[in-house]
Amino acid sequence: MPVPDYQTLMLPILKYLGDGATRATVPDVTDHLTALFHLTQEDLDQRISSGQSLVYNRSHWAVTYMSKAGLVSRPGRGKVAITQRGKDALATSPAKVDVTFLRQYPEFEAFRLKAKGQTTSSPVVPAPVDPAQDQNPEELLYSTYDALRAEVEADILDRLQSDSLDWEFFEHVVVELLVRMGFGSNVEESRHRVTKKSGDDGIDGVIDEDRLGLDAVYIQAKRYGAKTSVGRPALQAFAGSLEGQRASKGVFITTSYFTGEAEDYVKRISKRIVLIDGKALARLMYEHGVGVRTRRTLDVKRVDEAYFEGDI
Repeated sequence: MPVPDYQTLMLPILKYLGDGATRATVPDVTDHLTALFHLTQEDLDQRISSGQSLVYNRSHWAVTYMSKAGLVSRPGRGKVAITQRGKDALATSPAKVDVTFLRQYPEFEAFRLKAKGQTTSSPVVPAPVDPAQDQNPEELLYSTYDALRAEVEADILDRLQSDSLDWEFFEHVVVELLVRMGFGSNVEESRHRVTKKSGDDGIDGVIDEDRLGLDAVYIQAKRYGAKTSVGRPALQAFAGSLEGQRASKGVFITTSYFTGEAEDYVKRISKRIVLIDGKALARLMYEHGVGVRTRRTLDVKRVDEAYFEGDI
């Protein structure tokens, strides 16, 4: 039979995880779905445009969306498990679990709005029944890209804020990002410097601003949940630490957000402190290829009007 769409896969996956066991996120799930839907080798050989297995891709999105609704969790890398909310949902014997079903959960609705660049207080503008009627092919292509990127960035931020992410791995993320942005010489050397400075008078790390080590950037990194803000006192403490190091610039990175008072404070002091909140961190990781993979590059072209109008 044809490979079911990702929404059709949600309920079977949830039932599969219903025994409470922690499983490999997609491989085990994919094997189960292959047997459940009697998928043939021809079905398994189907690929999406990027070359990824169709059944794998749809299983991934089914798990991702259910995790945003809190029906499943990721207790560790490559692992997925059903939550109590997921068990409660199964107890109602739903005929189907799909996006409409998931929208009853505030976390999923917040995720959808965040991916669209809206907030829960923003007016929701109904989308046309058929977007292609209001958009030309190029506009549709870019709007689809923007929507996909927003969802990926939202997923990155959720993972950074997850309790299963340990400090050591977060430290590696910060260092790799700064190196990709042009600071330091390489990840291993820069990571060593950051680790060496850890806990030194309120400074989490220091990384070379240039390859010769003539200047340095001091780092403060705080991994918080979405609702824990970073206020002015934390920035004042960091500025004081910079003074103790005779440093003039620093980067304060957090997975949450800065209060307005904190942002105003850094604008008024002589020290140059760059603030990177959770959304900016996710955006920079996407832009610099940290924690993401390029599936396919599309070469978008237009007809060269001048070519066809010119004389030969």
